[in-house]
Amino acid sequence: MKIVNIHEAKTHLSRLVEEAAKGEPFIIAKAGKPLVKVVAVEAPKAKTRLGFMNGQINVPEDFNQMGAAEIEQLFGLDE
Repeated sequence: MKIVNIHEAKTHLSRLVEEAAKGEPFIIAKAGKPLVKVVAVEAPKAKTRLGFMNGQINVPEDFNQMGAAEIEQLFGLDE
C-alpha cells in the first residue's frame, strides 16, 4: 500500500482520491508515522422494489404487434 507524507497528499490530493476510489487505498503519514488510511466508500445499495405495481397494469397479448400497420405505412413497407 502506498504511503505518502502530508505535503505530498496535499499536492496530489485529487489524483490520490481518484486512485483510492478505484480501489487503491493509501496511507497519509507525518514524519514517517502513519496517521490515516484513505479508502473508497461503498455506495449504498438501492432498494429493489420488484412487483410494486403488480396487478395495476395490463399488457395486451398483441403488444409486440401494436402499431405495426402504421409503422409499415410510414416507412413505405406496405407496398
